Amino acid sequence: MSRAELPSRRTLLAAAVVATVAGSAAPAPGAGGAPAPGATGTANAGRPAARTVDNRAWTSYTDWRGGSADGTRAVAGARPGLVIAKAAGTTDHTDPHTGRTSTWAYARWTSPVHRLRVPATEVITSWNAHTPAGTWLQIELKGTYSDGTDTPWYVMGRWAAGDQDIRRSSVDGQGDGRSSVWTDTLALDDAGSGLRLASYRLRLTLHRRPGTRLTPTVWRAGAMGSDVPDRFTVPASTPRPARELIVPRYSQEIHKGQYPEYDNGGEAWCSPTSSQMIIEYWGGRLTREQLSWVDPAYADPQVCHAARYTYDYQYEGCGNWPFNAAYAATFEGLQGVVTRLSSLTDLETLIAAGIPAITSQSFLEEELTGAGYGTSGHLMTVIGFTADGDVIANDPASDDNAAVRRIYRRREWENIWLRTKRYNASGKVASGTGGVCYLYFPAHPTPRQRKALAAVGVR
Repeated sequence: MSRAELPSRRTLLAAAVVATVAGSAAPAPGAGGAPAPGATGTANAGRPAARTVDNRAWTSYTDWRGGSADGTRAVAGARPGLVIAKAAGTTDHTDPHTGRTSTWAYARWTSPVHRLRVPATEVITSWNAHTPAGTWLQIELKGTYSDGTDTPWYVMGRWAAGDQDIRRSSVDGQGDGRSSVWTDTLALDDAGSGLRLASYRLRLTLHRRPGTRLTPTVWRAGAMGSDVPDRFTVPASTPRPARELIVPRYSQEIHKGQYPEYDNGGEAWCSPTSSQMIIEYWGGRLTREQLSWVDPAYADPQVCHAARYTYDYQYEGCGNWPFNAAYAATFEGLQGVVTRLSSLTDLETLIAAGIPAITSQSFLEEELTGAGYGTSGHLMTVIGFTADGDVIANDPASDDNAAVRRIYRRREWENIWLRTKRYNASGKVASGTGGVCYLYFPAHPTPRQRKALAAVGVR
């Protein structure tokens, strides 16, 4: 994501969604009851928050034995998964980013229907998989609207850990007049109509070179559905006991101009830089051989590696949320998901259990004291809270690694992260992420970690 106050690719893709939220006659800042930028209303403080997020993931041997299999089978073990048992057929795939057409053997698994506890305006998928050379996977989602009609099968991602067989990518141009896929997010075109997604199924198509026994192994597949209310401000939360986690610090800014083919480093690399910080916090390390392609003159080559292997060739950037979670899960013993949290209390619950989080937010420079920049979309890593409840963040938008650790005012930070509507530098209504974050955590969490994850809706 870009830290400049310019339209990011995601912002441009989401413009239609924002338009349906804001309407053609958005109130001026401070008019019609809408708070001015930076306002901090707390009228709803103390009221129990309505559930706004539903997470469902297929991870167990029983999960993988459910649904409908066409050439796949479930495998048991310490980390149950889904693999190709016998190819269901072959298909030709033309990679739009290389122009190469190749024949692939494939097998498919379709999940049971999941009825959303929160009828959703948006759905984001996540998956964790091992894709050795000569394999890749596609994940699709088909939803049922609240009026009983269905969406098409939407491609939510074409993924390989490497980049030699296919170019991992999102798929543009998908929609049915009522919902559309914007890079990694399926969103209703007119949330104000009352129409919602009531349920969905996932479909995994696993590919391998014909004539081989290669197979992807999928350990986790799921989706987060949400219906976050439109809001310029959010209720203030009450601070909990302080704790700070020791997380490696990496600056995206020292990579300016590096690898234009992966979006040129610098302000475009906040997502992979944040991902690498937490991956290494959990002990994930890259070998010298894995990093051998990086120019030896570049510092922190592991950040360059993360950028290359999270890069979405359709989006033309490293900020695809599920791609970052999938990259984290390529490290042994890790899993990753994209979700939304409802308050800083959720983050404090995770931090108390030793789980840092990567958060997505947009703001004007004056809305976050001490940041020194404004952004239409930026990722940073929350590593703790001070005794006063302020946020301790490893902010990759820093001049060097030593400057990455920042302390941001709790009330300001909470609002810019959780709101769904804001005013940009031109005074126009723009979107906010509504609490989006990436969570990376062990494949086998401790009881305390499992309890904390369950408390924020992740299992």
